[in-house]
Amino acid sequence: MRNQENITPIDQYVIDFVRDLRDKKELTQQDIAAIIRVSRSYIRDIESAKSRAKYNIRHINALADYFGMSPRAFFPEKPMPLHYPGREKVDDTMAKRPASKKKAPVAAKGATKKSPRKKK
Repeated sequence: MRNQENITPIDQYVIDFVRDLRDKKELTQQDIAAIIRVSRSYIRDIESAKSRAKYNIRHINALADYFGMSPRAFFPEKPMPLHYPGREKVDDTMAKRPASKKKAPVAAKGATKKSPRKKK
């Protein structure tokens, strides 16, 4: 796994998975580009440690369809860290904090509750 700035661990996992699949099937970057309908230079950028390019869900879907796989196969079994390399890790207490309960809006002073109109 490369240490690529601005690429999350999950992005890197998918990039590595596709590169390994490409190598096993003896396909070129041009072949992958044709499958997902992008330029070869885009695939080069995805596989480069200097670029922020990455696969998106449509790309994964197209590759899964081409190889006769489930899109799930492109992802790890378990969740990966949420932080980006070089940035502070998400505070665990914030991630596990329950959602706050919303309070009902308070009526303005002097406002009266109106009863629904009766139909004639």
